[in-house]
This record gives sequence, C-alpha cells and structure tokens, in this order.
Amino acid sequence: MTSAQVDTEKTSEEGYERGLGSRQVQMIAIGGAIGVGLFLGAGANIAKAGPSLIFMYALAGVIIFFIMRALGELLLYRPVSGSFAEYSREFLGPFFGYFTGWTYWLMWVVTGMAELTAAAIYVNYWFPHIPQWVTALVFLVVLFGVNLISVKLFGELEFWFSMVKVTALIGMIVIGLGVLTFGFSAAGDTAAVSNLWAFDGFFPKGIGSSLMTLQGVMFAYLAVELVGVTAGESEDPEKTLPKAINTLPWRIALFYVGALTVILCVVKWTEFAPGVSPFVEAFAKIGIPAGAGIVNFVVLTAALSSCNSGMYSTGRMLRNLADSGEAPGVFKKLSSTKTPAFGITVSVLFMGIGVVLNYVVPEKAFGYVTSVATAAGIWTWLMILISHVLYRRAVVAGRLPASSFPAPGGSVFSYVAIAFLLFVTGLIAYDADSRICLYVMAVWAAGLGIGWAILKSRNPGVTTRDGSEFAKVND
Repeated sequence: MTSAQVDTEKTSEEGYERGLGSRQVQMIAIGGAIGVGLFLGAGANIAKAGPSLIFMYALAGVIIFFIMRALGELLLYRPVSGSFAEYSREFLGPFFGYFTGWTYWLMWVVTGMAELTAAAIYVNYWFPHIPQWVTALVFLVVLFGVNLISVKLFGELEFWFSMVKVTALIGMIVIGLGVLTFGFSAAGDTAAVSNLWAFDGFFPKGIGSSLMTLQGVMFAYLAVELVGVTAGESEDPEKTLPKAINTLPWRIALFYVGALTVILCVVKWTEFAPGVSPFVEAFAKIGIPAGAGIVNFVVLTAALSSCNSGMYSTGRMLRNLADSGEAPGVFKKLSSTKTPAFGITVSVLFMGIGVVLNYVVPEKAFGYVTSVATAAGIWTWLMILISHVLYRRAVVAGRLPASSFPAPGGSVFSYVAIAFLLFVTGLIAYDADSRICLYVMAVWAAGLGIGWAILKSRNPGVTTRDGSEFAKVND
C-alpha cells in the first residue's frame, strides 16, 4: 500500500469533510501570505529600517520558501490534518508532538487577538468614537458563527477575503507604477525610484536597525504554513498542495517585495509612521478620492481573513491533540456539519482575551500579541525543519518511502533555515520591547511541562505513541 493511499484512508477516518477545493486551497495559501503584518506592521518597520525593509522581506521570504518546501515534502509523505504536531510526534517523539500542537494553537489564538486588534484600529478610521474593544468583540462573534457552520463556508469566505486582498494589492502596484511612470496625482512630483536611497541611503538607520525588524517581518509571514493544516480536508492533496507551495516565491516577490518597493518609490520613507498602514498613507498622499478608505477596507479584510483562519486551525489542532491523548477527549467530537465545534468555541473564548487587552491597553495590544505569536511561530517552523531533516535521514537509510514532492537540495536548506530562525530568536532576546514574549514562552513551556507530567501519570501509554505505526504501514 502506498503512502498516499494510507493517508487517504486515515484522513477519511478522521471524519472531516473534504470540502476544500483546489481554488480554495490556492487562495488560502495566497491569503496566508498577505496579512496584517504587512498591512499594519510594515508602518513601524519602515520607520525603523527605511527602504532596507524591502531587503529584509526578500531575505525572510527565501527562508520561508525553504520552510514550505520542507513542509511540502512531509505533507506528500503523509498528508494529515494537524500535520506539524504529527510530524514532530513521529520524528522527535510524543512530547514534541504535544508541545508543537499546543504551541501552534497558542500562536493562532494570539494571532487572532492581533487581527482583532488591527480590525478595530481600521474601523476607527471611519468611526473614531467606537471603542476598540466593542469592534473586536463584534468581529469575534461573527467569525465564530462562520466557522461553526461548515468547512465549505470557511473555505468560501476565505477565498473571497483573499481575492479582495490580492486584487487590491495588484491594483496598488499598478497605480503606484502609473504614478512613477506618468507623474499623475498629488504625489507625482516627488515620486521617484531614487526615493529608495535619496534620504540617508538604503540603510538609513544602519544594518543593525534593519536586522531588528526581522522579528516583525517574520510575523508578517505567519500563516503561510496554514496550507499544511488544510491537508486533511483538501479534495486532492497530491495535486493542490505542491501547486500552492510552488507559487509561494512569486507571491512573496509580488505582494511583499513588489508592493513595498512601489510604495517606497511613490512616497519617501520618512513620511510613514508606526501604527498607520503604509498602504493607507500612500493612497492618502497620492490623493485618489476615497482611495485611502478603500485601502482601509482591504486591510480590514486582511485582518478578518487571518482571524478566520486562526479559528479554523485552532479547532483542528485541538482535535489532533485529543486524538493523541494529549488534550481532553471532548475535543475529538465533530458537530453535525463535521467541524470541531467545541475546540473552536474554546479557542474563541481565549481569543476574547484580545478584546480585554483592547479595553485595558489599546495602544499596546498589537505589539504585545504579535511578539508572542512570532515566538510560537518560530517554534512551529523549527519543528517542521527538524522533522524534515530527520525524515530525509530515514529516507536515505531506507526506513521510510520517498515523498513525491522532495525539497530541492535535500535537507541542506532546512539547516540554513534553522540557523536563520535561531538568529531571529537571538534578535528577539536582544530587543527589550519584544523580549517579553520569551518570558511568556518560558512560562508556557513550564505549563506544558507540568501538563505532560500529569498526562504521563494518568496515561503512561501517551508517551509511547510516536507515529511509528505509520512508518510500518508505509514499509
């Protein structure tokens, strides 16, 4: 029996509906690479790094592609919902599967908080008198309802959310190129490619300051791995997953590097400020009627899209943990519409903490939660890469079958990506403002360690499940 056949049987037994078609998986993959980290977070990073931020996005984008190709090889070896935890469990042991599953859940919970915060900030653009926490609460309830109905509705909503983001970004790039080429609009007289170096050079604050933006840049790329979570509910994972991953380089080149390059040519970097979307600011400078309002709607859509994805993935990860005996059994249950409703509900309740943060510290809420989400995301990516290295060793030794979607260079680029992620972690530790997330992660790790000890005492068998049964079947 082939790996793909075994995986198809396993995912069908999971009880999920294979309701995500090719166009939806493609758009989820595209939308995952366009989030609030770009639309809102880029403003603060431009202020820190100037035009060199373009290079930082390109550098991080290359590393993200290495991560996704490693994940792609694993996914085609065994496409299963909750993939990151499953691969950690199989190649590193049950504790790492447990730790990765819960940490990925944490990442999406706090990312959901960040997106709710961003959405509330965007609504303030039109309705400054509505408190941030009220807006965040309304969006939380609406998206919760969507995720409870069915995976098809989730996929369809995410398709259109992503379509809005993609169309708008392409439109921004075209308009920006028009301003540069033909000089129309209020920004036409000052728009020039030379804006990339004319104001204190390409690295105006120094290379060190530019490197410090990498933590924010990596947050912008969180969710690209979401395509791995969709594996258990994709209609044809053997076809759709490689296509989604292989299109990542042009998505990064166009939507991140391309869009930022055009914006920083049209408007000089010194005119951007933290807390304001550079895209909204650019359209305001260009002077297109209602342009800034349209862009604000687009970035609001981006925030809601990411929060929607967060609710989707947290419910699936909790169910995967429950299947492995690493979370309460109640999370295993599917609703009549084949969604992990209880897991989604619990996750949404925790996302509600973001509503509280918007009430208590609205001006700092976004920064706090993004740093924690980045730390949790880095752990997830490291587990993908290390699992990939160990999988490659097993393939070379003849213990496991080769994947139909091998990463170029074998595990070489996985080692490069691991070194890069450890470097970014060092930058986070060096930065006093973001260092708090490492303290949060230390407390989180201690809590999970205690939880693991309790699990072992109640159910010793949980420590022996390492995924080896899949390897035996595949052999």
